[in-house]
Amino acid sequence: MLSSPSRLGHGVLAVLMSALLLLLPACSSKTKQTSSSPASASASQDKVRFAKTKFVANASLASGAVYQWIYKPYKAGTFQKGARGRTAALVKGGLAAAFAYNRFKAAIRDAQGDPLLSKAVAPLTGGVDKLKDLGSKIKGGNATDSDFNQIQNTVNGVKNAGSQNGANVTDNVPSLKQIGGS
Repeated sequence: MLSSPSRLGHGVLAVLMSALLLLLPACSSKTKQTSSSPASASASQDKVRFAKTKFVANASLASGAVYQWIYKPYKAGTFQKGARGRTAALVKGGLAAAFAYNRFKAAIRDAQGDPLLSKAVAPLTGGVDKLKDLGSKIKGGNATDSDFNQIQNTVNGVKNAGSQNGANVTDNVPSLKQIGGS
């Protein structure tokens, strides 16, 4: 005989809660201190669990957002005055820039938990910081070719830094809802 819907619902709930309790410690943002040996590039940084995996996930989302919501509309000319769909593209591009900035900053924090990766991404921090300004420039329609090229160079730099250290970053395009749109 089949269980009642109430009983089945409680069983499913119990399984989900158990899985959640098992996964939460693995996703914890708590970090462990590394030894302070001078040979380590991240000696002053906290050790991040699954640093490369987190780096790949965050950097992939950021690069996907830049590609889908910034680079493609830029190449298609959608950000230019008089272009069809310009207003929506500007809003989406601004949101994507803010989202990408947030995810790239998280990726750099994650990379600092891996000695080799931290050395590779250190020079890219300045380029990532420029994403913060790009969002408002895109929304205002003031972004230049130089801005778009510099951001694409930053994305390529992050991808190269990852691939040279065994952390291949691919474009993982977030949904419009994920970047803050509706």
